[in-house]
Parts: sequence; C-alpha cells; structure tokens
Amino acid sequence: MADGETSIAETRATVETAFDVLLAPVASGQPPALDAIRIVDSLFAIGRSEAPFNDYPAERIARLSRRHARVFIEHGAVYVADLGSKNGTTVNGIAVRQTPARVRAGDELCFGGDLCYRVSIEPRARIVAGSSASCTPRLVLVPQRDDLGLQPVEVQAFPFLVSKADEVFARYKDRYPHQVNYISRRHAHIYLKGEQLYVEDLGSTNGTFVGGKRLDESALPLADGDVVAFGGDHFVYRVTLQTPPEVEPTVTQLLLDPAADQAADADKTTFVGAANSFLDIFCVDPARQREDEINEAANAASLQAKRGPSGGAAAAGAAKVANGGHAATSAANGSGAGRVAGATRRKPQRWRLVASELGKAFAGDDRASLRRIAAWGSAGVVLIAAVALTLYMRGSSERELKSLLASGDYTSAVQSAKSYLASHPTDTRVSALASEALLKAKLPGWLNALQKAQFQEADALLADMKSSTANNADAASLLGELQWVGDLERFVTGRGGVEAPIRIYHDEPAIDGLLQRWEDDPKSHQRALDRIASYVPVFTEPYAQAMSHLRKLESDDSVYLAAIERLDGTIRTELARDKPAALPSVLDDYAQRYPRLAGLDRVRDDLRQYSAVLEAALGRQLSTLLALMKTARFSTPPFQAQYAQLAATRLPSAEVVQQHDAVTAAWQRGDTQQALAGLQSMPAGPWSDVLAAEAAHKKALLDQYNDLQKTRGGKDYDQRLLSFYASLDPATDVWFAQSIQKDVAALHDKALARAQDLMLRAQSLWKQYRASGPIGGTQRLEAGISPGFRNEARLLSDAQAAAQQGVRIYSQLKADHPADFDRLLADIDAETTLQRRSLTELRMVLDPSLLKAKLALIGGEQSETRQLP
Repeated sequence: MADGETSIAETRATVETAFDVLLAPVASGQPPALDAIRIVDSLFAIGRSEAPFNDYPAERIARLSRRHARVFIEHGAVYVADLGSKNGTTVNGIAVRQTPARVRAGDELCFGGDLCYRVSIEPRARIVAGSSASCTPRLVLVPQRDDLGLQPVEVQAFPFLVSKADEVFARYKDRYPHQVNYISRRHAHIYLKGEQLYVEDLGSTNGTFVGGKRLDESALPLADGDVVAFGGDHFVYRVTLQTPPEVEPTVTQLLLDPAADQAADADKTTFVGAANSFLDIFCVDPARQREDEINEAANAASLQAKRGPSGGAAAAGAAKVANGGHAATSAANGSGAGRVAGATRRKPQRWRLVASELGKAFAGDDRASLRRIAAWGSAGVVLIAAVALTLYMRGSSERELKSLLASGDYTSAVQSAKSYLASHPTDTRVSALASEALLKAKLPGWLNALQKAQFQEADALLADMKSSTANNADAASLLGELQWVGDLERFVTGRGGVEAPIRIYHDEPAIDGLLQRWEDDPKSHQRALDRIASYVPVFTEPYAQAMSHLRKLESDDSVYLAAIERLDGTIRTELARDKPAALPSVLDDYAQRYPRLAGLDRVRDDLRQYSAVLEAALGRQLSTLLALMKTARFSTPPFQAQYAQLAATRLPSAEVVQQHDAVTAAWQRGDTQQALAGLQSMPAGPWSDVLAAEAAHKKALLDQYNDLQKTRGGKDYDQRLLSFYASLDPATDVWFAQSIQKDVAALHDKALARAQDLMLRAQSLWKQYRASGPIGGTQRLEAGISPGFRNEARLLSDAQAAAQQGVRIYSQLKADHPADFDRLLADIDAETTLQRRSLTELRMVLDPSLLKAKLALIGGEQSETRQLP
C-alpha cells in the first residue's frame, strides 16, 4: 500500500471503545513531586516547550529535547514514537528508535532517561465515531496562485500527511519536478486536537510556513484565512475551514486518476476522504529523507526572516534568482535539443555511404557467395518467425484468461489457468489472473457460509479453493488472508460478539494468535485484503466488519489481556509465598474493575481446593490430605503448576499414597495386623513421623478394643464402651464401630447422655480458653514452652477432643442434637486451625523440635492424634 493510502475497511469501524491514557510519574526522589498526566486526545506531544513539561523545573527537563517524542492512539492501541531526541525514549528499558513502539498498561515509559512514567489505561463509555463526525471541521486548501494549475485540496479526515509520495502532490512531478522534490516524504501533518486543527512540521528539509513564518518544533493551530506553504513558495495555500456536510460512510480511501486530472479543469478539487496513520507519519526513514532536494531560496528566505525586517525583500530576490536559474536551465535544454536534432539529420547520409559500399561488394559475379547469403538470410527469417510465434503463443494463455474473465466464465478460467500453471508456475501475470478468476468463482459462496455462521461449510469451501492453488503461490497467499478472516469471525461469533465477556485462561491464546498473525505484516495483509475486495466487491462489507472486530480485539488486548497478565502474576506470587488467603480480595477487586472479565469462578474453585490441600499439608493432617489429593482437580494454569510443584516437594509420594490406601482398606475390613505391618514398612520420608503416630494410634485403639472384649459384662463396661465408641472415626474405624454397634444400641440413652456430657465439657473448656485470652503471637514466638502457652494449648486441645467425640456420637447414633453444638465445634476447629497455621508460618524462625512440640500440644491433627479415653 502506498504511503498515505488507507485500507478499504479502515473507516468502516464506526463503533470503538474510548479510553484515557494515564502517565503516573515513577518516584525519582527529586523534588518537587510531579503530577500525573492524563491523555484524552489521539496525539500528545512530549518536548521541553510543550505543556506540561514547560512548567517543570529546568533540572527535571534538562535531558528532554524540544521535539522529543509523541504518544498517540491508533486503532485502540497506544504507541510512542521517538523524534530523534538526543537522550532517547525507552519502553521498559528498551530504546524506541525509527519505528513507533507499542505501549501497554503497566509499562514504564521514560523520556531522556530521567522522566519516567507508569502507564495505565482507563476505559471510558463507548462512543459512536459517526456521532462526532459533525464536530470535525472540513479543511479546504485553496492555492494562492492561479497560474500554476494547482488544484484545491479538500481534507475530510485527519490526520492528513503532506508527502511528495502522495498523489495529492506527486501528480505535479512531471510539470514541476524540483518543486515536488522540495516536499519531503514525511513533510508535515495536519491533525485534530479536540475540535481544533493543528499543523506540525515533521522535521522536513525545506520547512513548513504559516503566515510566512517557518514552524519550529511545536505544532501551530490553524485558523480560517491562514496561508500555509510547504517546502517553499510554490505549494502555497489559503486555509478555509467549513462545517462538513453528511459524509457517505462508504468513502474509504483517496482515489485519484492522474490521467483524468490532467484533462480536468484547473478548478477541480481533490478530495481526501480517509485519514493517514500515525504509524506511518512517525515512522522515521533517514535514508529517504536524504533524497530530498534542498530549496536554497526557501532556506535563504527563512534565514533572512529570522535576521530582520529586510528579510522579505531578500527572500524575494532569492526566489527570483532561483526562478531565473530554472529558466536558464530550460533554455539550455532547448539549445541542446536543437543540436541533437541536427546530428540526427546527418546520420542517414553516413548510412547511405555504407549501403552503397555493401551494394558494390555484392554486385560481383560470385554466385556461390550469393547463395550463402540467401541461405543465411532464409535461416534468419525462419528464426525471427519462430521467436515471434513463441512470443505470440506465450501470450495466448493470458489472452484466453482475460477473455474468459470478461465473459464471466470464471470456472473455465480457473481450469484453464490451472492447466497452464502446471507447466509455467513462475508466470506471475497469469498467476494474478488465475487468482482473480478463482476468487470471483468461489468467494461469494464462502462469504454466504461465513455470514450464516456455517464455519464448517466455509472451511470446506476454502479447502476446495486451496486445492486449485497447487502451482499458484499468489492465490495461496490470498486464501491465507481469507483463512484469517474466517478464524476471526469464528472466534467472535463463538464468544457471542465483540462485547462478550473475556474468559480468563481460555480466550487469551486465541486473541494472541489472531493478533500476532495480523501484526507480523499488517500493511501486506491490508494490501491483500484490499485486492480481494477489488476483485469481488461484495467482500467489502465482511472485510470492514473484520477490521472492526480486529480493532476491538486490539483494544481488549491492551486493557483486558494486560489485566489478566497482571492478575496471573499476582496469583503465582502469592501461591509461591504460601499465601493463598491474600487472593480472594484480589479476585473481588479485578471482578469490580473489569466487568467483562469472566471465568473467575474457576479461579475461585481452584483457590478453595488448593487452600484446603495446603492447609492439610502444613498442618500434617495426613488422612485429610490424602482424601483431598484424590479429589483435587485444578483447571487453571497457575494452580496446576503450583500443585505440581507442591506434589513433587512437600506432599506424600505416590508410593506412600498407594501403601496407605492398602493399609486403610485392611483396617476397614478388620485385618488389623496387616494394616499395622503396612504402616511399619512404609518408606522413610518427610511424612515418616506422621505415619509413626498413626501406627501408634491404631495399635492403641486395637489394644483398647481387646481389653474391652475381656471386660464384657463387667462393672464399668458400659462407661468404657461409650468412651471407646466416642473415639472411633466413622469412616476409618468402621469395622470396630460395626463390632460394638449392638451393645451401643442397647445403651442408646446412656450414649446420648455421654454425648451431651462431652459437649458441655467442651463448652466449659472453650469458655475458659476464651476468658484467659487466645494464644498470642508473643507466646508462639517464645524460645521455649512457657506455662501460659502450655495451659492455653491444653484447654484448646481438650475442648476440641471433647467436642469432636460428642458430635461423633450424635452422628453415629443418627440422633438429633442442638445446632449450638455444631457451631461450638466449628469455632473450636477454626481456632485450632488458625493457631496451627500461625505456628507453621514460623518454621523459618523456631527450632524444628520446638515447633513440633508446640504443634503437638495444640493438637488438631484429627485421626492421627485423636486422644484415647
């Protein structure tokens, strides 16, 4: 696409999401503190003489150039361009050079190395671009001189780039080659700030003038009646600002016909209906700038204007000298032309002499020589005829294709081109015609399937088209663009539209993939899509829709995907610190700040599961931990990665889990000796102490059961039976519970009384613990076990044991009980868990043996440390 040209679909994206860019100063320690900068316009100037930098202390802007950089917004994305500043511009420490750099939320943007800002993006209410079009002034540049044949230029979209490569000025290159070359490729641009038009020189070789004064490093507002000149005294225009009429929304790019323009009247107006891109305007190419021709007259006039009032006359004289020089050159060229014509008239006389001498040489009687000459002449004629025939036949395929295309027989054209390209795959002209025929024949059907959201059918049609491009790389590249358009529409439709929620840990790869495929070479993609639209005009609307969807994805990438990346980093950091409790408030904050962020329920579910696993692991609660490990299923990447690391370093190994499952199964079916033998044969590891405690508990439970059987029918059998029954775990100790179930059922009333006594005792102990004050941080940090800590830990541990046993009896007997008992147990368990977690967090401070002793006093490890009566 030529410089300054805008893609067909660019202006069709009428609905966009607006946002402000906030530059928050990074603390530097230098007084005074700077205020944040809010950017609300599409272009913001950075420079020593620009607001608000011109109000900063001199030492703060010493390294800032007068014309340092520009921050601009293009298609929903933020960019920064360095304008050749002395001390440079960086984004996250990476220098910005000749090409503008993309800026995202959270990036650090530095100017001159000293002025550093943190970038944030704040979305605003959605706006309709078309609704503000009526506020945009229409600019008409009217030529000051009528004798030059310059046309007025009406600009209806901004920014507008003044460039010698643009057809607005390049059309005069044949008539005024020097004057056109005085204009740089990126000479100046006119842009809109609020509702005011500004003109800014882009460091051009020969300058931009407003009212006869050359612009410096700052932009200047344009007023109605101003006189603006580009590169000298030739392209000089009077500024006329008008209220624009209703603009046809399908006007998308400047279309100029140089041949028609030359034949047109001198007062014909050139219309510019599409905006240029800031990405092109601020893309510096020093090599091309060196191609500019220096306008000595304009530069002399500029210097004289700076020196004093007499500069005007001197400038006029310089201009006349320059014009005289051009006239002299033209006269010299005319004289030279006359000499060349004379030389040309003398050349036929020399050829006549040569022909005469040749005639004499062949006029002899040497008939053999004549026969040889005739033979060679005949061979030459045959050779020339063969070459002519070959050239004609080579062009016959191209003529045939053009004829088929003209007649609308696209299918036959595709088949003819396919046959020809099988043996001539490098014929680019036929390849282009074959691409046109293929698209005209097959693209309407593909578009119909796409508009009906029949994506499988669209894929099948595209695959059929690709089968015809085996020897046509040109068509294959165009079909690749259609594949991207189809993938984009499939994604947008599948999500429910461009305003649909963005699902965390689900939509990011698709959005990144679509944007990367586009951003690898956006100009090439635009040229290809424009070409497709020129072949098949019905493609224009889907193309415009795809561009609108692309801009929305770019906006979502800069706002929502950047937020997701920050949230993911926070989640991983807190999980690595064993601080999952800090994440619920973070998730709530993101849910409030980013209303279209979906999928947080999956994150919260993973957080709940991981927190339970981590708490059981830190609390050394093996049975609970093993049960959680069997049911834990994580669906988000940070939790999957952190759980894998936890399993590899801090959780029981797969071998321990497998053997422990065998032990539990044997114990539940009453094979107690096999279960105890399995615990004793467990491999050594981080969980050996917990497994040893479980083996001791199971052996004690088995001994108590055997003693109970020996005293059956004795005096205190009922009391011992109820105490033993209360100590059983309904899930793990199921065989023992079934063995004494009949005896317990016979003592139903006594069992309920026993449960109530246990709950009342737990309530009393809990009140004592609360009255004397919970265990505090000072007691947990003590270098030993003080009497106060030991007493408080005993009250808490005994209260939990009594409450657990009482509730367990109620549950095993399936008897009703007051709801207060459940709340009491929940409160005691929560306090025990808090104390164990707080102690575990001190593992880097306390001696390991002291920590283990304090945890044992507090208890709370459920089946591993349940107290036996």
